[in-house]
Amino acid sequence: MSKSILKEAFEVESMYGAFYTGGDIHWTIDGKYIFCQKCGVISVLSVDTGTVIQSLGETEEEQDEDTIHCFAVSDDNLHILAHCKSSLFKLWNWKENKLIKIWKSIHKGPVVKISFLNSKNLMASGGSDGSIRLWNLQHHTCMCNIKGIQGVISVLAFHPDTKKELLFGAGDDTKIHGWDINTGQEKILLSGHFSKVTSLCFHHNGINLISSGRDRVLILWDISSATTVRVLPVYEGIEGAFIVPNNISFPNCPHGNKTDSIYIASGGEKGIVNIWEMNSGRKCYAQQNSLVSAAKEEGGLSIMHLLYNQVINSFAVVSVDHNIIIHSMNTFECTKQIVGYTDEILDIAYVGNEDSHIALASNSSDIKLYELNSMNCQLLSGHTDIVLSLATTPANRQLLISSAKDNSIRIWFMDKETTKMTCIASAVRHTASVGSVIISQLSAKFFASVSQDSCLKLWSLPENVAAASEQIVVNATHTVLAHQKDINSVTISPNDKFIATGSQDKAAKLWSADDLQLLGVFNGHRRGVWCVRFSPIDQVLLTTSADCTIKIWSLSDLSCLKTLQGHESSVLRAEFMSRGMQLITAGADGLLKLWCIKTSECICTLDKHENRVWALGVSKDEKHVISGGSDSLLVIWRDVTEEKKNQMAAEKERIILEEQKLANLLQANELSTALQIALELERILKGESNELKKTIHEMTPSCKEALLRCAVTWNTNSKNAEAAQTVIHVLTSEMEIEDLQTTGLLSSLEGMIPYTERHFKRLTRLMQDLHLLTYTVNRMKPHITLNGTDNIRNVT
Repeated sequence: MSKSILKEAFEVESMYGAFYTGGDIHWTIDGKYIFCQKCGVISVLSVDTGTVIQSLGETEEEQDEDTIHCFAVSDDNLHILAHCKSSLFKLWNWKENKLIKIWKSIHKGPVVKISFLNSKNLMASGGSDGSIRLWNLQHHTCMCNIKGIQGVISVLAFHPDTKKELLFGAGDDTKIHGWDINTGQEKILLSGHFSKVTSLCFHHNGINLISSGRDRVLILWDISSATTVRVLPVYEGIEGAFIVPNNISFPNCPHGNKTDSIYIASGGEKGIVNIWEMNSGRKCYAQQNSLVSAAKEEGGLSIMHLLYNQVINSFAVVSVDHNIIIHSMNTFECTKQIVGYTDEILDIAYVGNEDSHIALASNSSDIKLYELNSMNCQLLSGHTDIVLSLATTPANRQLLISSAKDNSIRIWFMDKETTKMTCIASAVRHTASVGSVIISQLSAKFFASVSQDSCLKLWSLPENVAAASEQIVVNATHTVLAHQKDINSVTISPNDKFIATGSQDKAAKLWSADDLQLLGVFNGHRRGVWCVRFSPIDQVLLTTSADCTIKIWSLSDLSCLKTLQGHESSVLRAEFMSRGMQLITAGADGLLKLWCIKTSECICTLDKHENRVWALGVSKDEKHVISGGSDSLLVIWRDVTEEKKNQMAAEKERIILEEQKLANLLQANELSTALQIALELERILKGESNELKKTIHEMTPSCKEALLRCAVTWNTNSKNAEAAQTVIHVLTSEMEIEDLQTTGLLSSLEGMIPYTERHFKRLTRLMQDLHLLTYTVNRMKPHITLNGTDNIRNVT
């Protein structure tokens, strides 16, 4: 195999990180964008593409971020107002990405709720100290301080009918208060909830208000009389709700609502959206296709926000796992799934024909299936605890296998036409978390799994498993107690004859794939083994360890053939590339390294992650590598070896032509033009200083700055010191001190001083040696003439 196939360079093609980590979330009126809160940044998410198009408040250094407590969007969707940890309000025009105004909040603690009233140019802010302040947005001044609520403000909203001039809010005292926005006096007090009020929904008739709470009820109020119309028990804590317009149809109500009916959609701890008719108190529809898991315990969280957009007639469910799931209101069909925060990425696998999708396991019971072209996401639900491992096979790219902390294994199959993936089989025989799985590479007829119960199990896959009409249960054919401690990794050889395991007991073991008979033990690592992989070509096994090394072992005699060192922390993952001649590794320090096995050298280091890289995947054509880690960052790397080689060849050709042109100019004594080319090439020219002064004098200020920067760089090498000092001497006499300060060159010259002092000391020592040599020669030959001494000096 030719050396040209070896990879030499990778560059980041795309990166996907967190854009929603919890907190406020708002949907624009036109339905095109969603504003999401992420620590000190507000992410502007395009609903069509599912990607972040803009970030407000982003800084170069993460520690400089001003954490956002809450934010709100103006009624015209043009401005965003946020309250930050620095106790400042920040107002943005998000379309221009322009920070318009910053002012002090004067609240005693953090602001937790903000509400706009554009028609009156007002804004209300509710703090954790129980106070509410009304602000004039034209002058950014506080109009009044409203008190009366006890504890942290939970909801805050202006009445949509501006003629009523009312502001509603609730806090820890569970009462809903209504104030006159002109006087700040309390006009309405609604008592009925016994736990935190989570949402307020105003009906278009201007009279009715519906509130939801964690006390498992929806309450219909008459604002005009401040009385309760109906208390509707829903038997779950509600986090979000919205009123369904009368002209909108939904399942079980295909022709729209009756004009005198009040329909409301609610979502809470059960993870489903229900539609209720408030006048009669009946449940009209319960969602059947929810992708949100119910809360694990009573009183827990599942659905965090429920948003409705009338323009596109869709609603968005925001889950506690930071997933945004958009459904059509008419049919309740899921139209879009967006993952706001993947948390810690534990494993990655390419799925589908031509690696069209990637499956991702994170700190969640759901598997996230992304389409690579659009990054559209499909959530695969089935596991009841965190998914730990994923595996596919070249024999069937539609097949995916997963294992989780719920002690189970699930087999998934992707439909070629719809690219939808469904669970077709499951296996439950382990007694502890299943940490790693692998499918046979040649035939996809069996798979192996390892667990924290220290067992290695072999499972048989039926040939018609993908065609089964219902989910089947797979049984283990062989089981063996493989290691003394937790088993981290398992792999199957390309010919399906061998299985290898790696464990925290510092050993890797080789097993027969037929009956799990132990064939050998690989001892040599000083700490636990994290990953094991068979070479696709050679009869060798690769192991990575927490002792920061990678070892390659012979399968024939179990000896260690090579030890690769270069990582400064645990090596967590590795994959073979270039027909087994190279490998790529991932470490706990966030670095990826590309190795050449023949020379045992690290070819390049890829640095984008900030923490452990748990997941690593290589595409079938090896043009892309995908990595993910505990920093919630998914990075797709592209092989640019050929591009780099072409660029280097073109650059080399250009330099040769420029050098030839430079030589021609010097021959023609055209020094000014020659100096310009020398600056581009950063080449040193030797000539008379008088001619150099004339040439530099004719140069433009920008060229003088470039020449001075080159001279400072030349001065770092003793071979170029003479030319550098000559150029610097001429330039400093030509340029004023003000020019050096404005261009920032003064600091460069200051950095040059240590090198200059070093050159001066070196020349001083050489002069001393020269004088000593002259003295010695004169003492050895007393009859030597003065001319002879001069000759010696010239020779030296």
